[in-house]
Amino acid sequence: MDRLSVLDAEFLHTEDEVSHLHIAGLAIFAGPPPAYEDLVGLLASKMHLIPRYRQRVRAVPLDLGRPVWLDDPHFDLSYHVRRTALPRPGDDGVLCDLMARLMGLPLDRNRPLWETWLVEGLSDDRWALVLKVHHAMVDGVSGVALLGVLLDVDPDAPLPDPQPWSPAPEPSGAARVVDAWSGLASDAAALADSLLGALRDPLAALGSVGRTGAGLLQLGRHLGTTPPLSIEGTIGPHRSWAHASSSLADVRTIRDAFGGTINDVVLAAVAGGYRALLLERQEDADHAVVRTLVPVSVRSDTAQGVLDNRVSAMLYELPVGVEDPVERLALVHEQMDRLKASSMAEAGEVVTTLGNLAPPMLVGSLSRVAVRLMHRLPQRSVNTVTTNVPGPQLPLHCLGREMLEYLPFVPIGFGVRVGTAILSYNGRLAFGVTGDLDTAPDVAVLADGIVASVDALRSRALASMRAATAGDPS
Repeated sequence: MDRLSVLDAEFLHTEDEVSHLHIAGLAIFAGPPPAYEDLVGLLASKMHLIPRYRQRVRAVPLDLGRPVWLDDPHFDLSYHVRRTALPRPGDDGVLCDLMARLMGLPLDRNRPLWETWLVEGLSDDRWALVLKVHHAMVDGVSGVALLGVLLDVDPDAPLPDPQPWSPAPEPSGAARVVDAWSGLASDAAALADSLLGALRDPLAALGSVGRTGAGLLQLGRHLGTTPPLSIEGTIGPHRSWAHASSSLADVRTIRDAFGGTINDVVLAAVAGGYRALLLERQEDADHAVVRTLVPVSVRSDTAQGVLDNRVSAMLYELPVGVEDPVERLALVHEQMDRLKASSMAEAGEVVTTLGNLAPPMLVGSLSRVAVRLMHRLPQRSVNTVTTNVPGPQLPLHCLGREMLEYLPFVPIGFGVRVGTAILSYNGRLAFGVTGDLDTAPDVAVLADGIVASVDALRSRALASMRAATAGDPS
């Protein structure tokens, strides 16, 4: 039996009727849409490569173990592959509305936790796929790997023959308990082995403990409450969604001109987008504190392609109070360097590792109690989430049609009314902004503000390069 990790399971424990914890992508393709039957045939031909798509989550009796993935004895591919069409004129506005509506609907816990929607009727001879997967199954990196399995680099790639499959019998509740506790014992033994290994080099072990402690201290310092803003507070079950994009080459130009990393440029642009949103809402952007959770992948090379969650996180205060985009970027670069040196992400990974040893009954119960408390007393430590995932830098195809864009969706949770996902594909950076429909229907202001910040930085970068060239005596 394949058990969920404590992090995978947490995405199930903390989901409720208003916080739907699935991630998604909107893939837009050129040309006429395929027949529904052909799309079903494509997915049928790939099922043996993604066995998780035919498995559902089953609980261990009395929460004596973490939930497990088991074959769905009633698996029906046609239930998961769905079809819809946009009303005329099929423009971007109605496409965003459709995406938001689909993201406001939970996945069926009694079935494998995914859906694929074929969307017809887009303007300019295009069509789309909405790829919706529960966060308990994938994180951003493994979600991109999943995209690479479903689509092809070669537009003329033949479909593999579907392989025969029959579901394995579902083990009894007692067998699931025994397996859970034997797995817990294995986790404990692995941790003991690592501790014994650390004792062979006590100086290195002491340094690791010191870094973890420092990281935990920094994490604690960033968990204080922030001054109230309209982007935080209670949410409902319905979503708004908007997107925008920039050239990856432009972002590299900015990085080369002003230093830092691509991620620094992205965070500076996101900060500019939040500044634009707060100003549009007539809030005091100059003195606002916008603390974002930034997921950090801790996936090793040996775990590439594995469908699960292997992430830690950092907490970072976006410098929305800085008006000048170049000054904002410099501040992001300086602060991110300090944050990376603080070992906050490493501390988060240690906490997750130790969480795998915690009694599942206790973890699940505490998570559900925390969810109920957050409905009454929403948290104000984290204002938003910003996730940046590298995607494939070459064209992908579905049944011979080229994918033009891949636009990401990130879920929002308790106290967080707005979230931003960034994903690169084939030379473009796509920004997908999720909002709570009732309190943040204006997320397009944020999406447009991010791109406007990139454009402003690009103009300044080119001007800086021209000035440098003009001053070069050679």
